[in-house]
Amino acid sequence: MRLERKFSRLQKIIRGYKSCAIAFSGGVDSTFLLKAATLVLPHQNIVAVTATSATYPKEELALARRIAKGLGVRHRVIKTAELKDARFVNNPSWRCYYCKKELFRRMNNIARSLKLDSVFDASNLSDQVDFRPGEKALKQLKVRSPLREAGLDKDQIRLLSRKLGLVTWRKPSLACLASRIPYGTKITAAILQRINRAEVFLRRLGFKQVRLRHHNELCRIEVLKNDLPRLINRRKLIIDKLKKLGYNYVALDLEGYRMGSMNEVIK
Repeated sequence: MRLERKFSRLQKIIRGYKSCAIAFSGGVDSTFLLKAATLVLPHQNIVAVTATSATYPKEELALARRIAKGLGVRHRVIKTAELKDARFVNNPSWRCYYCKKELFRRMNNIARSLKLDSVFDASNLSDQVDFRPGEKALKQLKVRSPLREAGLDKDQIRLLSRKLGLVTWRKPSLACLASRIPYGTKITAAILQRINRAEVFLRRLGFKQVRLRHHNELCRIEVLKNDLPRLINRRKLIIDKLKKLGYNYVALDLEGYRMGSMNEVIK
């Protein structure tokens, strides 16, 4: 299906719901979905909802606020409580299910209170190649995924975002900070904060697409393959910083960045 036809299909899907609350992180996918909604629905019928907790990078909230304001939609910021759920903290392979259930339970409450017809998330076709236990929560809570329903994948979303003039069109992919922790290792706010500080440091060195995988006293860095030589050249600076953050060993993953590398043990 041609890209323009998929975009028209997306608009038709959104228009059919008349009003919506959109899970909005300020990332590539959710920004595109929010923009698409503003093109077919009255702005007063749209609410962007951004979750905050220790599992989300702090610096993303400011960007989400700016984008929502620029698009002229209402913006709600909610503090989620997944770290109070022992099932999430114990970090089983189904961890994502408990996180999504907490988020979309809260969003359903917002939608009911504001008399909105639907709750949207920004899942797309590219997400289906990875292990996504959170999908079960979306189905249980009747959350819709218009991007996936329209048959759009990540690359197509970036192309359309660029055409729409969205600043996020080439933004690196992001994910919950808990995805950096191996299944079975308990999730704590302190570990999440350490991971976030390390990734902020690495991004400030110019490594845009980066993951800091936490393995207790060891951390494993993933960057794009083209960035591997540059990271090695900065190794002393990076090692010193990460050891100050509490890691005894600093490792570089020679396979480079790839989505969902922590799920490889499941596969």
